[in-house]
Amino acid sequence: MFSRVGSRLRLSHELGQVRGAPGRSAQSRSGIAGAGARRQENGVSSAVDEILAGREPGGHEQPAHHRYIVTVFGLYGRPAGKVIPVAALVRLLSELGYEPASVRSSISRLKTKGVLASQKIGGANGYMLSSDLEPHMVAGDERIFCPRAASIGDPWLLASFSVPESERRKRHKIRAGLARMGFGTVAPGLCIAPIRLRREALEYMREHDLADYVEFFVSEPIGSGDLRAKVARWWNLDELASDYRAFLDAFEPEVARWTSLPPDGKEAQREAFRLYVPMVTQWRRLPFLDPGLPPELLPSDWIGITARRVFADLNRVLKPMSERYVDEVIGA
Repeated sequence: MFSRVGSRLRLSHELGQVRGAPGRSAQSRSGIAGAGARRQENGVSSAVDEILAGREPGGHEQPAHHRYIVTVFGLYGRPAGKVIPVAALVRLLSELGYEPASVRSSISRLKTKGVLASQKIGGANGYMLSSDLEPHMVAGDERIFCPRAASIGDPWLLASFSVPESERRKRHKIRAGLARMGFGTVAPGLCIAPIRLRREALEYMREHDLADYVEFFVSEPIGSGDLRAKVARWWNLDELASDYRAFLDAFEPEVARWTSLPPDGKEAQREAFRLYVPMVTQWRRLPFLDPGLPPELLPSDWIGITARRVFADLNRVLKPMSERYVDEVIGA
């Protein structure tokens, strides 16, 4: 049934092909160089976790204004290194209903986590995305703005993991990471996803020093079982459909207004920003909970199709208007 990606040794080798194999040489395992490498890797993993937070099914791990700041930098602070003045951030978040103290507190947390770095701009305080995060942001853009469905004939990626009870925090990190990437759960310690999540999963395990606990396999189904029914259990499609419905309830009523005859002018641009950032923030977790399962394995009236269309329609109109508003605020 399975075509094995590799043993733990082979897995470590594949992870090394993604970004270089940390910890292979004597120098990286001891002394100042090794400590520096570990600090850098831990910093990246901490920043990535902060970006990923909020994707887990069943709730968010961050307050809304915190997620909005991440969205603002993801949309308008790119590529990583583009500085946004603190005053502009405070003004932008005030448009979304948040007080300066809350905004500054979240900025401080994001800096501590390694997501943001402070930088002067024109003599004023500002922040920019950490350059280490740019590859993750680019990969996220692909899933958020250009979600694709797997083909029914594509192979599947299985992740099998076993962690001693004494290291149960690592077990949680594995489970949470796989869930946030869009893996379904076949059984305790066994998760499944479309094959295209392979690179992302390998990188996550490497960055979090978890590769020794996880085995990956490439597989294809055999037998006469009802794969559609199993997929509905592995991914909890009812809960996912509820998330899509919440998105549609909030934003589908806006489609007619903004797509039939889009308003223009500064006030319209401001309104576009006030709608666009919350929309992207609510949407950006969904393509990770729904990894693009083959349509043949989804309900015939799958609500995710309608949700993707609504997001695409509004994104096409709101994005340029919102960008013009943000450019004006940053340049003020």
